[in-house]
Amino acid sequence: MTAQHHEQPPEVIPRPEKTFPSLRAALARVAPSRLAEFQADRDLAFTSATQHNSFRPIHLFQIKWATEIEIERLPHLAARYQAALDAANTLDRDDPKWREAMDNCLAIYEEAQAAVTDD
Repeated sequence: MTAQHHEQPPEVIPRPEKTFPSLRAALARVAPSRLAEFQADRDLAFTSATQHNSFRPIHLFQIKWATEIEIERLPHLAARYQAALDAANTLDRDDPKWREAMDNCLAIYEEAQAAVTDD
């Protein structure tokens, strides 16, 4: 009996730490067009944290962006996610395939989120 060798899919970059500098650097490599969105979200998270005297908005920001980067750093996951998003954005909401596409988007996002929150 031979041992099964399960090869991991290739990564564009290693998974970053959930710190602002690490997340920003990773995003700059995998999705540089989203840096302005990242900065705006960061500003909102800090403002909300200050207003509510809570670190929760910052934690949620870190999880959101770690998840987004997780999807983008794994080409097979990014391709699946983009295909599901494209379907969801082009199908009519009355089409049963639209619901399937939305379910796929959510499943992929949850898969990526679980990967970055399991550490």
